[in-house]
Amino acid sequence: MKDTIQGVERFDSPGKGRGLRVTKPFKVGELIFSCPAYSFVLSAKERGSYCEYCFNRKEGLARCGKCKKACYCNATCQRADWSMHKLECSSMVAYGPNWCPSETVRLVARILASMKTQKERNASEKLMLIGEMQTHVEDVDNARREVNESEIAGLHRFYSKHLDFPDHSALLALFSQVACNGFTVEDEELSHMGTAVYPDVALINHSCQPSVIVTFKGTTAEVRAVTPMKKMDEVMISYIDILYPTDDRNSRLRDSYYFTCDCQECKTQSKDKAKLKVRKRSDPYEPEVVSGMVRYARKKMGEFRAIKSEKTPSELLEMCVQSLDEMGTVFDDANVYMLHMMYQAMGVCLYLGDWDGAIHYGEKILKPYSVLYPAYSLNVSSMYLKLGRLYMGLEKRSRGLNALKKAMAIMEVAHGKDHQYMAELRKEIK
Repeated sequence: MKDTIQGVERFDSPGKGRGLRVTKPFKVGELIFSCPAYSFVLSAKERGSYCEYCFNRKEGLARCGKCKKACYCNATCQRADWSMHKLECSSMVAYGPNWCPSETVRLVARILASMKTQKERNASEKLMLIGEMQTHVEDVDNARREVNESEIAGLHRFYSKHLDFPDHSALLALFSQVACNGFTVEDEELSHMGTAVYPDVALINHSCQPSVIVTFKGTTAEVRAVTPMKKMDEVMISYIDILYPTDDRNSRLRDSYYFTCDCQECKTQSKDKAKLKVRKRSDPYEPEVVSGMVRYARKKMGEFRAIKSEKTPSELLEMCVQSLDEMGTVFDDANVYMLHMMYQAMGVCLYLGDWDGAIHYGEKILKPYSVLYPAYSLNVSSMYLKLGRLYMGLEKRSRGLNALKKAMAIMEVAHGKDHQYMAELRKEIK
């Protein structure tokens, strides 16, 4: 923990190990602290849209003269990124279309390079801090272990020219650390931009009733209060999407982070009934009918993730529609499994350029989202943004402005009023 961060201290959180707490009150929307990335990598899919070094989004980025892939704001950004980009530049040219390390492999390569070249004396200590009590090598199942072994093979294949690797067990530990502590860097619509590691943010424990939210300004993480915080309150974020019912949330936490949450919401399960809402009828559904449809929904969600990259958009949309028709025989439209599949359908419609279809699903999603998510949820603001921009594109200005203003009200708390996204959104509204 950096000594320069005012108002926050590290402490031993009961039952959780290390954690962070505030040493003074914070208001909703107030910045608690910001944290530069120890290491970061821009998604290969976003090259050309964002600067490789500062993650600035702008038109007219300059491409690297050698690989023709990496893009930068200017020569200053390109020079600053060279120590990392040189790990990939010549390799991308040599392998051509066969250059295909995963984003995790790319991040691990940069972490190893940072450990070697970073001038600050505590570089290795910071890396150890990232994975403190969250390595869990011994807890990894066979499927995850196979993935890690494949990732290590990719690391050796694509980066052996520029890096000296630690032994195999150390690499396994490092990949496990990144899996537990890496952050997905997202834009204002929650689109994936890249992956990064933030040592100080990694100290924050999980709750399904988070007190703070993490957003990104370029490659820097910013932690802001989304509930009023008193002196000595613990800083809590959600590691997962909290839309889903208690069993689903804790299954995800066990699979990815190796613990079960015991927050007040998990103890009371107070929102589960609303999240699993069924259709009204005079003769209530038998419990086994509802539980059977829950199993069906979970199965379809897993199938959709598994085949997403293999099917055409039209096939994926058909799968969404069929799943919604089947679930709709029991579930209300506000049921979270219905919302999940509607969200997937909306994404496919956006990809296909079916704006009316996207609006149809977005409008059905928005009201339940506003009820089931916390007041300052990025999931809600991103939905307002998407719908607002769709309305404006279809010249439905009144609806568009209303949606954009509602997005801004949430984003001013989550991102801060001085964020670039706020400036861009104000221009859209004007």
